[in-house]
Amino acid sequence: MRVVHYLNQFFAGIGGEDRADTAPLERAGVVGPGVALQRALGASATIVGTVICGDGRFADRMDETAAEVLALIADLAPDVVVAGPAFNAGRYGLACGRVCADVARHLSRPALTGMHPDNAAVEIYRRDVLIVPTSASASGMAEATAALARLALKLGRGEPLGPAADDGYLPRGTRVNGRVAQSASERAIDLVLARLRGDRFTTEVPLPTYDRVPPPAPLRDLTHARLALVTEGGLVPHGNPDRLEWVRASKWLRYDVGDGELESSAFEVIHGGYDSAFALADPNRLLPLDAARALQRDGDIGSVLPAYYVTCGNHGILSEMTRYAREMADDLRRRDVDAILLVAT
Repeated sequence: MRVVHYLNQFFAGIGGEDRADTAPLERAGVVGPGVALQRALGASATIVGTVICGDGRFADRMDETAAEVLALIADLAPDVVVAGPAFNAGRYGLACGRVCADVARHLSRPALTGMHPDNAAVEIYRRDVLIVPTSASASGMAEATAALARLALKLGRGEPLGPAADDGYLPRGTRVNGRVAQSASERAIDLVLARLRGDRFTTEVPLPTYDRVPPPAPLRDLTHARLALVTEGGLVPHGNPDRLEWVRASKWLRYDVGDGELESSAFEVIHGGYDSAFALADPNRLLPLDAARALQRDGDIGSVLPAYYVTCGNHGILSEMTRYAREMADDLRRRDVDAILLVAT
């Protein structure tokens, strides 16, 4: 079995942050952590080459660099690609996730990586990439490479993966039907009894956790405030010129609207998670610019920013949406906005 290993400049022994701009390159055989990975793979697989790239280079020029890395990997004709492990290194994690996603999408080869569950890249790539949980630092390298090797061999042999808890990878949010000995009601009762006894148990449907965001203090004087409109409803100019995605949006956008209202002929809705008929008939019902202008004319608010901010919240990744919110907020502050009206679906 032919394995290709992806590493950043640090684990490849090239250098630290001073060499983070290292361009993609290839080295034959094992490099750095590849020694432990090859030992764990045993005689069943061989690391035929290692592809290396600097974290800074990958982060600053991601699309261009990812294509270069993919070309180097393709030349090595892998059966399986292993990236990292990245532990809790943010840029390294993003690079490993992108490499694995590209290998699966463009080369149709299995790929996997290892990261600490709190790595920001986990929420971005966990649905599309097989990620083995690791420690936060390289102190857990031996355990991480052993887990990666075990799953790499399984993927290379074409064996189906079991549940995340059984096969030792991070859950990817997919549910697969399967036969079990007990009915759902029996399993539910067992879980309740275990909880009442204080025994350890694992739910079959883990719920997401959300941050609690304290509300800001109310504005004392709206008559002198500048209001901006923000929406995650996917309202874009006709033709969607900036290609905002209908699901799992990768960006947020700002569009000028001048001093008028929104005309139905000039806008469309690309959000795929709700009935947008009312918004297509009158975009002001999704983004109430007409009502905001009326409040301004009546003196109830000081002014309305002649632009609106938009992304698409359909299946949005929480960590990414949090980043968009921070970036929007920074831009709104630069424009002296005092308050926003957030229109959500």
